[in-house]
Amino acid sequence: MEKVSNHRLLKNNWSAIIIVFLTPLLWYFVSAILPTHDDWTSLTRPTFAPFFTKERFFLYGNYWRPFDSMIGYVAGRNPQALFPAFHHILVVVGHVLCSLLVLRLLSVLRFGVTSRNVATVFFFITPAAMATVTAVDSQNQVYSLLCGIVSFLLYVGVKKGKYLLWAVFVFLAALFKENGLMWALICPLLAYGFDFIDRKSLRKDLLAGIGIMAMYALAIVLQPKDIVIQAEYIPGVMKIIKNMVKFMFTSFVTVDYVYLLHQPNRNMWMAAITFLMALPFIYSILIGNGKTLIGKKMICTMLCLLIAVAPHLLTVFSMMHAYAGLAMVAVMTACLMDTGRHGKETMLFFLLFAVNAVFIDAHLISESVKSGQVGKSMAVEAIRKTGEPARRVYVIIIEDDYPKLSSFCVVPSDAFGWGRAAQYETNNQWPEEIRDTTILRAPDSMQRAKKIGSEILEKDSFDCVWIVDGKHIVEASGKRQFLEARSKRQEARE
Repeated sequence: MEKVSNHRLLKNNWSAIIIVFLTPLLWYFVSAILPTHDDWTSLTRPTFAPFFTKERFFLYGNYWRPFDSMIGYVAGRNPQALFPAFHHILVVVGHVLCSLLVLRLLSVLRFGVTSRNVATVFFFITPAAMATVTAVDSQNQVYSLLCGIVSFLLYVGVKKGKYLLWAVFVFLAALFKENGLMWALICPLLAYGFDFIDRKSLRKDLLAGIGIMAMYALAIVLQPKDIVIQAEYIPGVMKIIKNMVKFMFTSFVTVDYVYLLHQPNRNMWMAAITFLMALPFIYSILIGNGKTLIGKKMICTMLCLLIAVAPHLLTVFSMMHAYAGLAMVAVMTACLMDTGRHGKETMLFFLLFAVNAVFIDAHLISESVKSGQVGKSMAVEAIRKTGEPARRVYVIIIEDDYPKLSSFCVVPSDAFGWGRAAQYETNNQWPEEIRDTTILRAPDSMQRAKKIGSEILEKDSFDCVWIVDGKHIVEASGKRQFLEARSKRQEARE
């Protein structure tokens, strides 16, 4: 009897087996990705301050993300060993747990075996998730979604203490990343769409959800720090429209983004092939499903999807932010699978989709690895050319109109972390302080950069100047070299 029960369990949850099988491969390839861009400046970077500081637990800059700060503290205990390996472990494990929770969510929503398993695999391998899975500092996005899904499962599955548990996990989701707060509205709306609550309970619980959001807002206001809103977070009509386009594209169109959008790697033939390989599955679940698309379940799920990504649509939306809504995309996929007549043909199309998605994922990971290697190479070059430790370094970047794409293909100077990558290569021994400035590419940009560098060294405020030109450190002038060169010029004039 037990063998039969275990066999049925495995048969009903075959997506979990696929996830467990693919996880070591995912970890192996992702672990080669090195920090770039925001990874060098986010709260998850290695930090060396004492654990009990107000910045670690309260609002810091523009964010209230204590878990990010704690990750940075752990990484700071041994940066060379833990950064970014510790971060990758957290992200991959979190993505796996999110995938298994999506499977549980779809089961609770009473979808059929095939529908929930296909939708779960879709969530795990979709290229829309790769900008999050390949990032070093994206634990906040992954665990925010994880806590959000748990909050819903508790909301519909627990009677005693339901509202308290719901509020606690919504708060946890928000403390990982602010968009997690949206689960205060998503939970009752999704529950209503799938007939867990009636309309009266929906109104009551939406008010309770707004109350949870108000408590979070009050906690923000009461914290002893000025809240600074950067210009890029101020919503505008054109910004929202552009963000909506990005959101629709990254969430619902499966294509190799590098081949399609990144000019140096652009290959429209390969982009078209990856798009066409995904199309039959999407078409097969949409055809004949007109009533499903306008049904209560689908409409409520679509609203939940928009609510989940709303904070990003109103402020900044990049490819990694699609992750916030992918659980709802999985629910929509299961809806379409569950109500249509899908046999072996649809499963064959899904297999084609899966092979295509894994191919795209591998390419995106490969490009992320290359970006990290560029940063490391620049760091090694900067250290070699400097020759000796420098306490304070000024970095001058000659900036091209260089195309970039999310975290997959970053600008070389961003991969270099504006000098932070070199700091990491010395195990944070030097330089102690790095400042940077950027000048636009022009015929005289190198002369301007050298002039700025000379002026900085003349003032005796910095020990060294690094001039960054593309992927190379073209000059690393130290105070001693500068003084020797100036002395020689003076002697020559005399």
